[in-house]
Amino acid sequence: MKLLWPEALWLLLAAPALVGAYVFLLRRKKKDAIRYASLSLVKAAIGPGQRFRRHFPPLLFLLALVASIVAIARPSAVITLPSEQRTIILAIDVSLSMRAADIEPSRLAAAQEAANAFVQEQPADVRIGIVSFAGTASVVQSPTRNRDDLVAAIDRLQLQRHTAIGSGIIVSLATLLPDAGIDLEPLLFGGRGVRDGGRAVPADKAGKAETKPFTPVPPGSYASGAIILLTDGRRTMGPDPADAARMAAERGVRIYTVGFGTAGGGMADVGGWSVYMRFDEETLKTVADLTRAEYFYAGSAADLKKVYQQLNTQFVLEKKETEIGALAIAVAAVLALAAAALSVLWFNRSV
Repeated sequence: MKLLWPEALWLLLAAPALVGAYVFLLRRKKKDAIRYASLSLVKAAIGPGQRFRRHFPPLLFLLALVASIVAIARPSAVITLPSEQRTIILAIDVSLSMRAADIEPSRLAAAQEAANAFVQEQPADVRIGIVSFAGTASVVQSPTRNRDDLVAAIDRLQLQRHTAIGSGIIVSLATLLPDAGIDLEPLLFGGRGVRDGGRAVPADKAGKAETKPFTPVPPGSYASGAIILLTDGRRTMGPDPADAARMAAERGVRIYTVGFGTAGGGMADVGGWSVYMRFDEETLKTVADLTRAEYFYAGSAADLKKVYQQLNTQFVLEKKETEIGALAIAVAAVLALAAAALSVLWFNRSV
């Protein structure tokens, strides 16, 4: 815990001053007390518990004062709270390899079912966007809190040829960070963009286009959003997924990868031909490691649902530094009320 206004703690000097004033008043009352024939008999009648009881309400009032001063100093602490501003991008593979039936009824159908469940379980204040990728990538649904729109976007996904995992990552990153100045054209269709952090421009426009200044940040440091990549991990074209992952890492964005498919792969019907679809999880592990995220393996539809439950717990809560002065004020109020109540109950007078 730390204090935003530590200079306010000087007010705590009032506490010993009040204790001194209280002791002075007690001694003054003692001098003015009526003389009894036997003071020892009076002390015996009162008892040690009764003598302590008379000091307990003032003690509570003093603690309430201290808690109020601590609240003025604006204490803050790192606590886990529900996220207030969180954006999650689901990047879903719609390549023909997702037709493989090693996960029943198919890899894509199982992914759609689990993605829909994941969307429905998110808190209402979490925005979710959908990006699909095959030979290229596109935004199927911009980040929104409307769960019906998200479910409709997931349900209308259609299979396409080829697999460009790197394109899916780059488009997801640009969707998550719309103000980052990421130039998609050279990144997706050629040029040095991915390796140069997404700042390159086509050769015929070099020196003419203005790019937004970019300073790399530590991987995993972006706390307001993340990307979840769902794929069987087999790239056939497009930017290198590892280069795209490094681009995300430079911006602090984590990419959680979910690989589905069995270790032995599966058969898929492509144009009337049965084609063996290999499951490549090494690529997904690399992407997750580069961005300080995690890789999840899903070998069945049930496993895929469990993966999403784990992801759900990661994205619902967030550790953040929060002022807890209101808590100190609440403690002060409870102590002050307790002091007043006990004073009236025991002595029929206020503190």
